[in-house]
Amino acid sequence: MSGSNGKSPRKAVLVTGAAGYIGRLVMTSLAANPRGLERIVGTDIREPAGGPPEGVTWITLDVRAPELADVIRLHHIDTVVHLAAIVTPGPGQTRELMYSVDVEGTKNVLDACLAGGVKKVIITSSGAAYGYHADNARMLYEDHPLRGNVEFAYSDHKRIVEQMLAEYREQHPELEQLIFRVGTILGESVSNQITALFEKAVVLGLRGSPTPFVFIWDQDVVGVIEAGIHTGGAGIFNLAGDGTMTLREIARRLGKPYVALPPEMVAGALSVLQRLGLTRYGPEQVGFLRYRPVLANDRLKSEFGYTPRRTSREVFDLYARSVSPREEGAR
Repeated sequence: MSGSNGKSPRKAVLVTGAAGYIGRLVMTSLAANPRGLERIVGTDIREPAGGPPEGVTWITLDVRAPELADVIRLHHIDTVVHLAAIVTPGPGQTRELMYSVDVEGTKNVLDACLAGGVKKVIITSSGAAYGYHADNARMLYEDHPLRGNVEFAYSDHKRIVEQMLAEYREQHPELEQLIFRVGTILGESVSNQITALFEKAVVLGLRGSPTPFVFIWDQDVVGVIEAGIHTGGAGIFNLAGDGTMTLREIARRLGKPYVALPPEMVAGALSVLQRLGLTRYGPEQVGFLRYRPVLANDRLKSEFGYTPRRTSREVFDLYARSVSPREEGAR
């Protein structure tokens, strides 16, 4: 692995998944301060709400499309930021669709990069690639094994993608890789499967499980991607703020009751509700809460040279302040 290396600055960047939450933030930040970039290209299956930022060339394109290589050649792209993935499937989105986007889409990106002469690819992986296991180390470092759970599509697919990336590193060293294993992203306007846990009237936990979360500020995710574009660096790095917060601490910060239920009861209830079609989540969600991977960010700071600007607690405090008026307005 290597951190900032002072290589020549990048001139043309393409971002996949650019209509997603992080994609929009990255596009907006790059367009506002291109720092010598001559071309910024955003791609996704649809335009972002309100249209792309001024200064961004937008191309509506599926990440699995074979035309991606032609787009890369046409715009002389030297760096690709690959953000396209299905984190939380929507209604009707099957496991097969998720695999085709997450795994086959990534392979298409890598092959397009090689065909188009791209020098560097920056990829957001996930702490979920380590998996949710009872025997996880207390702190997970980049050299710990990737054991993404088969029962969690996103976790499983991130593991498979990282195996594929390792093969490409060996077979195609000319394509530089910078991979970030991202923790739970929070910001002032984040809304996802994780934040849904915090938005209920009561925060539910599991008896005997502290359920620690490591948070990373959405602006820090943008910050490391921009550092990878402008400053250089290659390798694999956990991306998380310092420290953790348990579900009990989260409930206290939100001023909500915390109720810890027996894991067996929760698993049984989810099993029944899923069979009845009342929830898309099954008993496997118990492991998702019970065995949260806690990411160590030492290598991010010491080797890549980036220190997150907010700790996990500071990020959550920012989020908590932003949701208070929203919750008041919903009453």
